[in-house]
Amino acid sequence: MLKLSDNPPMLHPSVGSVRDLSGRWWVAHTKARFEKAFAWDLLRREIGYYLPLLQRVTISSGKKRRVLMPVFASYVFFCGNEDTRQAALATNRICQAIDVPDQEQLIDELAVIEKALAGKAELDPYPFAAEGRHCRVKAGPFQGLEGVVAHRANVTRLVLQVSILGQGAAMEIDADLLEGID
Repeated sequence: MLKLSDNPPMLHPSVGSVRDLSGRWWVAHTKARFEKAFAWDLLRREIGYYLPLLQRVTISSGKKRRVLMPVFASYVFFCGNEDTRQAALATNRICQAIDVPDQEQLIDELAVIEKALAGKAELDPYPFAAEGRHCRVKAGPFQGLEGVVAHRANVTRLVLQVSILGQGAAMEIDADLLEGID
């Protein structure tokens, strides 16, 4: 188990945001539990990437440990050109590099996840795209975030979706902070 300081950065350190990375985006479907090793490989090759990570507490051998887990298990987002894609495939840590047809939509969705994580939102992986009303946060530290409202156990949750994966991450939010988007 890695110490928190031994994990790769979520975003390539040469940039401040996913919007600052240039080139074509791909979604790397990694081998099981290879997300962090793949991110380290990309970092060494100077390839821009985004690996959203959540901090969790686990109990192992009777000890509590804080660990960083990927928001999207087995997926890392990276960008560049065709040579970049070939270099990523050559790491032998991914099953495939998924082409992203709508580049702007992916960047917008990743920027929402990035903002939520930067604001210390308690995100939970959400295994499927939510069905519900599309809303925007109208006030507070997450103002401007957009997602789909879902209710689970009488708690309002805003699901921040990544369409190409058919997955998202859900955060609890006060329903009074949401406004519908037509």
